[in-house]
Amino acid sequence: MPLISTKGVYGLAAMYELSKHKDDTPMQIKDISSNASIPQNYLEQLLSKLRRANLVTSIRGARGGYLLAKSPDEIKVVDILVALEDDIKIVDSKAENPILNLFFEESKNSMKNIFDIELSKLDEYQSKYNDFLHYNI
Repeated sequence: MPLISTKGVYGLAAMYELSKHKDDTPMQIKDISSNASIPQNYLEQLLSKLRRANLVTSIRGARGGYLLAKSPDEIKVVDILVALEDDIKIVDSKAENPILNLFFEESKNSMKNIFDIELSKLDEYQSKYNDFLHYNI
């Protein structure tokens, strides 16, 4: 049982691509799809949910596409995941034991705290990745 589904992973990847797009022009869905390796028809569904959550804006037309609705410093990873997953879940159902339910609820809150970072902070993982490649080649 994954904590974050493909929906959350792909949506976060799409948002990261949009955060790296420094142009003030919208990013076309085909480019997001290609850069993030997300099937385009699935990406359209995810971007629709993210638009309803006011995390992205869409521009219609030949030069249209998607933009972040806010700065990457103002968008939290947890907000993206909750918009796509409806919530971060540890378990799918309540346990019969109230002690376990309290434990699961506390665990869920801890997970939300882990993901309570700005989208812009994902750039820090680029240098970690570069270091990894440097030392493992």
